[in-house]
Amino acid sequence: MQLSNGKTLTLILLSALLLGSEVHIESHHLVAPDRKLVSSEHLQYKQPSIVSGRTDVVAVTPWLAPVVWEGTFNPVLLDSIYKPQNISIAVTVFAVGKYVMFLKDFLETAEQHFFIGFNVHVYVFTDQPTKVPQVKMAAGRQLTVCSVPSSKRWQEISARRMELIQTLIEEKLQNRNDFIFCLDVDSKFHGRWGTESLSGLVAVIHPGYYRDDRSRFPYERRPESRAYVGPGQGDFYYCGGAFGGLLQEVHQLAKTCRSNFEADAKEGIEAAWQEESHLNRYMWINKPSKVLSPEYLWQDFKPRNPEVYIVRFSGVVKNYAEIRPNV
Repeated sequence: MQLSNGKTLTLILLSALLLGSEVHIESHHLVAPDRKLVSSEHLQYKQPSIVSGRTDVVAVTPWLAPVVWEGTFNPVLLDSIYKPQNISIAVTVFAVGKYVMFLKDFLETAEQHFFIGFNVHVYVFTDQPTKVPQVKMAAGRQLTVCSVPSSKRWQEISARRMELIQTLIEEKLQNRNDFIFCLDVDSKFHGRWGTESLSGLVAVIHPGYYRDDRSRFPYERRPESRAYVGPGQGDFYYCGGAFGGLLQEVHQLAKTCRSNFEADAKEGIEAAWQEESHLNRYMWINKPSKVLSPEYLWQDFKPRNPEVYIVRFSGVVKNYAEIRPNV
């Protein structure tokens, strides 16, 4: 007998109650459906093909989520679908301590490349509100400064991001924004980042590990941690510096990662890469509905690999000893 996921879950819970058993459900990820993709009847564009295209990269995951590379989408077509929907995109960026020095480039290049022509609201979390640069923003785009306390450990700054993202969504963004992207401030835009990145839960492949076997991924390997990913597990290694999706999906991610981080902390455990470790654990269980290629967070110190036709967003070269308080 075939049952829907909801009926199956209900039967499991009822059976457990009757038997007096304890049930632990690791994940019941419910992906909100994407909006209808309605195109203009007058739009003309190059005929798509399912037999020709890029052959040097994989453009779909084993769970059938698109992997976005240059040459796998039509930006004009996608913009024509989403523009009439009047969608709004929130962006979080953290500029704490000396990281505030990267904010000007981040904001100025976002004005040139990030969701141009759409409603965008940037939320800057900083302990130095007076140092937030004045950047001229186009119509429909705005910036809000959110004050946060300083920290003597960069790990604490990193770890608190999930808490702050969760709180922002709960207190300010409900019913005001459709999508949210959480991005690293020590990065800048070089090319288009737009509607091709929209989906329920969006992950970005880390540029440092996408050619490696997963045994080399820097997952949290201690079973005691709630960020644990064991041998032979995991799909890709995702960036903590760029992720996003529908508001409700990112809220669930942030809430879960925060809860797991805090539970670890009570037991004296700090995951290998703080919130990035917890994010990778979450996205191994809760598969992203769209995966962005390393074009969407490259590293300026790395030469561009041949399959990377364009760098859209990248981490700038920096001296961590100078900008991190406890290095």
